[in-house]
Amino acid sequence: MRTMWRRACAVAVAPLVMASAVACGGDSDQAAGGTTLRVIVNITPNLTEKYWNTLFDSYEKAHPGVTVKLELTGTIAADAKLRQDLAAGDPPDVVQQITPTADTASLFADLSDQAWATKTPLADQYAVDGKHYMVGVGEQIQSLVFYNKAAFEKAGLDASAIRTMDDFTAAMGKLKGAGYQPLQTAGQWVTGGQFSMMADAGVLTADPKWMAKRNAKKTSFADSGYVPYLKDYKGWIDKGYLQKSALGVTYADGQTAFLNGKSAMYVMGSFFVPAADAAKKSDGIGVFTMPTDGAYPSGQFGNVSNPYVVVNKSPHKAEAIKFVKWATTDPKAIKSQLASDGNLRQGFSYPMSSLGTSVQKILDKAPSVIVKSGENQPIAGFSDELNKQVQSLYTGASPKAVADGLDKWWNSQQ
Repeated sequence: MRTMWRRACAVAVAPLVMASAVACGGDSDQAAGGTTLRVIVNITPNLTEKYWNTLFDSYEKAHPGVTVKLELTGTIAADAKLRQDLAAGDPPDVVQQITPTADTASLFADLSDQAWATKTPLADQYAVDGKHYMVGVGEQIQSLVFYNKAAFEKAGLDASAIRTMDDFTAAMGKLKGAGYQPLQTAGQWVTGGQFSMMADAGVLTADPKWMAKRNAKKTSFADSGYVPYLKDYKGWIDKGYLQKSALGVTYADGQTAFLNGKSAMYVMGSFFVPAADAAKKSDGIGVFTMPTDGAYPSGQFGNVSNPYVVVNKSPHKAEAIKFVKWATTDPKAIKSQLASDGNLRQGFSYPMSSLGTSVQKILDKAPSVIVKSGENQPIAGFSDELNKQVQSLYTGASPKAVADGLDKWWNSQQ
């Protein structure tokens, strides 16, 4: 199989960027005797290098003369890897896991004239000035709390009764009393990511246009509904419900700790389900929608899943567009990608575990799926800054200092 010899170019550290980009560059077309598409893909515990190789093997078999060469992310964001390659004068052809903005749209091919592109999930929500630069495979929902059923039984907890943040905090106290680490978190991107999954469900359900108002300087973090969530989070750290050593834990290790029963709850997106299925732990795990300080159930913070963009400077733009069309419209490719990361798409189904079915039921009951895109898209770099600020709570920062820090950063970018 081609998988045996397809070479994947991993992300290099900064001093090696130029060499890495050149090594993965255009000379390979001649060597292969056809077209080589360089595709930057996101690597996670579910979306492994092996997974991508297997998926893209099927494209190669159906398109003789085309080789798909993986370039892997996982240590830096896909847009950072893209910018490294563009700066080196060696653009890739396709990038997975990038959301174009008004400032970056020119880097990508406009797919608005492709009828199939406008029919992909959440296409209109992610349009930039009415144009379609990104196409996705499905949707994710992320305001979910997974829980260890045995831990809840021992602590005498009923998941269906946890509807408010006070309920959530009280449940953590009972779980700690029962001998469990109440809530699993980790470092890397997880800290800020989990905070968004939690707080956005409440704040953006109450005011879906909050991010647009922040962009227009009509509101601030310091005077918003985010502050109570920061106070709750800081309280969990102070009470030991969240471990102060968590920032040294990787995403993968945090997930494993929860799967192995070392912690009782885990805030994570629907993409956690395949990991639980693979570990054969799904039947022992339940899930409920994120409690909030407002409406219950809230909207589900979510986003497009498996998004693809074609790089404008791709030396093989037409072939790259054809590849992206296959990845987002071919039924077998769609079902494979949905199942691999626990994602959803109207009109497509695949066998689900009991846990996956429970997540589907939560989506069915959710009043909305909250998407940060278009006018509601935060300033570029906000996720990294939020992660940094939330992590500062572990080292003594106050909720007020974090909210003020977010405002100061945001204002500096405008």
